[in-house]
Amino acid sequence: MKAKIQSFGRFLSSMVMPNIGAFIAWGLITALFIPSGWLPNEQLAKMVGPFLTYALPLLIAFQGGKIVGGLRGAVMGAIATVGVITGTTYTMFLGAMVMGPLAGLVIKKFDAAVDGHIKPGFEMLVNNFSVGILGMIMAIIGFELIGPVMGVILSFLTAGVQFLLQAGIFPLIGLFVEPAKVLFLNNAINHGIFTPLGAEQVAESGKSIFYMIETNPGPGAGVLLAYWLFAKDKMTRQSAPGALIIHVFGGIHEIYFPYILMNPALLLATIGGSVAALFYNMIFDLGLSGPPAPGSLISYLAMAPKGSTFAVILSIVIATVVSFVIASPIIKLSNAKSGDSLEEAQQKMQDMKAESKNAPATATAAVDLKHITNVVFACDAGMGSSAMGAAVLQKKFKKAGLTDITVSHASVSEVPADAQLVVCHKDLADRAKASAPNARLITITNFMAAPEYGMLVDELAAARNEK
Repeated sequence: MKAKIQSFGRFLSSMVMPNIGAFIAWGLITALFIPSGWLPNEQLAKMVGPFLTYALPLLIAFQGGKIVGGLRGAVMGAIATVGVITGTTYTMFLGAMVMGPLAGLVIKKFDAAVDGHIKPGFEMLVNNFSVGILGMIMAIIGFELIGPVMGVILSFLTAGVQFLLQAGIFPLIGLFVEPAKVLFLNNAINHGIFTPLGAEQVAESGKSIFYMIETNPGPGAGVLLAYWLFAKDKMTRQSAPGALIIHVFGGIHEIYFPYILMNPALLLATIGGSVAALFYNMIFDLGLSGPPAPGSLISYLAMAPKGSTFAVILSIVIATVVSFVIASPIIKLSNAKSGDSLEEAQQKMQDMKAESKNAPATATAAVDLKHITNVVFACDAGMGSSAMGAAVLQKKFKKAGLTDITVSHASVSEVPADAQLVVCHKDLADRAKASAPNARLITITNFMAAPEYGMLVDELAAARNEK
């Protein structure tokens, strides 16, 4: 069930994440040029509306259609979403996330139905007119049905948000967000849900509190700081400072998830930090002009509206302090347990290594280690923790003289078919197996100080030295 939820969430976020650069561009234009911006400019501010109404929804629909139906599906998704956009007065991010994949599926089914039945020489005619005709039909459906329906749904969601804010219980959303994040649903929650809803708020007021929910690095920073100062386990304590820097300034939140999973009681700390910051944000009516992606201190500075930079940064500080205060006694009182957990995890890996003939993790496929040339580091989105892990692993290979091995990074749902060996977090193992059934799978629990890194290097070096 967890893998299915992760997969569905990944599908939603995969339509938005490749277009985050466009969202950031729109956010910066909004922050700079609207009347209340840093550099008010009436002419340049005219770009804000078209970006929001047309460019961003069409980019989302294009990506959604491409995921399902390739390039033809992408074109279909964009055509059909024009109908959705013009069929309602609401900004159609959610409508694009529905219509893009749906239109891609339509053209995919059509292509499958006519495959092998087109007369030679008529391929281009059929291909072009099929997209044109079916795209027109889907645009009409979007205009008459999908657009109005999504408009009604968005009106209910907007009313619900207003109720939560007026009732003063909006911050309690942190009770659900923080546990979901450590299950690797962070990208799905942020880019699949909060980014579209946040854009609706920005269109009305130039800022949105939705951009400050999942992205706040404070809750994780407080936990990492507490581990750094109070953990007795040497490996945990030494890895925490590096993880803290990467988390706060690099915005890779996945790096602190293993520290929470070692001691799930620390969810109380991240929840406390998130709820406290959201109460503060709500009371002082704070928000960001665009999505801070990744969720780092630098991104918060870039997206802070004029006049609220200090107040926005204070939101991170509050979350960090509250999380640290709650996490510190938990770590102090359970130091022995935390240390044992890490040692047990390492011992388990050693046992698995012995059981599978010195393998650092259970192999899902027989792979000739002597001729390994391609290692893929996978994470949920394929952009954050996997990029960092791939860089770490590449350095270790280079240091060991394994210069012919290339380490790339990818989404756990989109591992290349030719991957020989895949490394990912243990909570993503099921999805990695489904994505790359013929690759050897190695799972880790700590991105910064995984003992499996060294074990893998040693095993590959030994294989190369065998005669």
